[in-house]
Amino acid sequence: MTATELDVPAAPAPPRARRRSRGVDAVPWWLRLVVAAGALYFVLPTLFVIPMSFSSSTTFSFPPEGFSLQLYRNFFTDPVWLTSLRNSFVVALVAATLATLVGTAAAVGLHHLTGRLARLARTVLMISIVTPGIVIAVVVYISFLKWHLVGSFAGYVLAHAALGMPFVLVSVTSALSGFDSKLLRASASLGATPLRTFTRVTMPLISRGIVTGAVFAFVTSFDEVVIALFLRSPTFQTLPVQMFNSVTFEVDPTIAATSSLVVSAVTVVCLVPLLLGSRRKNR
Repeated sequence: MTATELDVPAAPAPPRARRRSRGVDAVPWWLRLVVAAGALYFVLPTLFVIPMSFSSSTTFSFPPEGFSLQLYRNFFTDPVWLTSLRNSFVVALVAATLATLVGTAAAVGLHHLTGRLARLARTVLMISIVTPGIVIAVVVYISFLKWHLVGSFAGYVLAHAALGMPFVLVSVTSALSGFDSKLLRASASLGATPLRTFTRVTMPLISRGIVTGAVFAFVTSFDEVVIALFLRSPTFQTLPVQMFNSVTFEVDPTIAATSSLVVSAVTVVCLVPLLLGSRRKNR
């Protein structure tokens, strides 16, 4: 008689060796190493500049000699540095506002267009990102000479707004990719005007993309130096131009404190929208 006929339970199967499950999107160790090396490469200059800004030496030296706030005191008491900082901040603020308005309008308008014309328009509006800065600077300088905008506040704003507008276009276009166009028809059916529909329906839903683009446009303008060198004048120059002059025409260690302040300010400006976005997701 067989074991089945006698109702004898069969022997249990031997346990299989458990394998550690890996996620589908697991990052290999070598890719993590490459990312860490790249991050260290970009952060390394900051690790040298910030300690040098607290040095008591009157020249560039690393490691820093002693501890002092003299370089920061020089920056905040020198009218040349403060005027350059004010010029950069005002130009960046106005240029970012103009770039945000134009870039948002272009993104919303191109969102409803398809075909070759729409692709051509997007390419033309994005061409300044891939064009070398020196080429743009020469073109801007030649054009602004005819329009008498070299060295003027309006010239800086127009040039920097043109540089920042593609970043707004990219971020707002990305935000519009998940936008449901049925909401526009629903708003129109309730009697809302196009302007009211944009301010009450479209803008709140793409506000994150608008803010991100505005931040990038501000940072791009505040940190731009190539075009600013072409447009500078004895009466108006931005902070990056003053930093360039302090290295090429004179040896002023105050630039270490200036660089530390700029890096800290740009980092805060870029991290605030990310922190606010993460808090909204947690809620």
